[in-house]
Amino acid sequence: MSVHQSSNIKRITTHTLQEMKGRGEKISMLTAYDFSMAGIVDGAGIDIILVGDSASNVMAGHETTLPITMDQMIYHATSVVRAVKRAFVVVDIPFGSYQGNSSEALRSAIRIMKESGAHAVKVEGGSEIKESITRILSAGVPVMGHLGLTPQSIYKFGTYTVRAKEEEEANKLIADAKILEEAGCFAIVLEKIPAKLAKQVAETVSIPVIGIGAGGDVDGQVLVVHDMLGITQEFKPRFLRQYADLRTTMTEAVQNYITDVKAKDFPNESESY
Repeated sequence: MSVHQSSNIKRITTHTLQEMKGRGEKISMLTAYDFSMAGIVDGAGIDIILVGDSASNVMAGHETTLPITMDQMIYHATSVVRAVKRAFVVVDIPFGSYQGNSSEALRSAIRIMKESGAHAVKVEGGSEIKESITRILSAGVPVMGHLGLTPQSIYKFGTYTVRAKEEEEANKLIADAKILEEAGCFAIVLEKIPAKLAKQVAETVSIPVIGIGAGGDVDGQVLVVHDMLGITQEFKPRFLRQYADLRTTMTEAVQNYITDVKAKDFPNESESY
């Protein structure tokens, strides 16, 4: 049964997520960027919907997440929120809108919350953005952290390879996770790090840890919905499990439509007025 068919839909909150970690229930999280997809994902029963800056890649065709603007993120987030009845909606604050200035970080977070109706924001980084996180939290805006491979810093890394394999970077990641917890983040995403390290982080902090390419010993998992559904097929990292092949299905449907139009088979008499 669809969640939307239930007469008793209970909204997911930060408290719900903390309870899930406490009882060992895994948290499910997917991205969505538009009304139709968000309705499908929410109706299926997902716990968290991330309006990710990955919209820059999958929706706009950019090579990185950096070009997407605040206005564009709010547009996507507003579209998603309109469709959601149960899931907790988190929105990425885009690159350049929080890193260097805590006052700007606060303004960015407030804009997202007021204009989109989302439930929380997500930021990338640890100790270097602690002031911005603290400032956002001071306004009562829930913050999700993001450590490991942080796509907004891709030009600093120079590669999308696994992060924190060396002891020094691993120690910093653990320290940063503790900083995010102490600052008041309600959860942390860990991207593309060794599974052993991710497990250690999840056991070290009391808040939920969501993994993407971080093994199975964390509190939940997140994937980009277009990747998981096989709509974008060029991106096939080890951590991605493709649950459908919608690109092939959709291509065949379009080809069948073209064939029927060319053959004057569509529309037929029953499809005409």
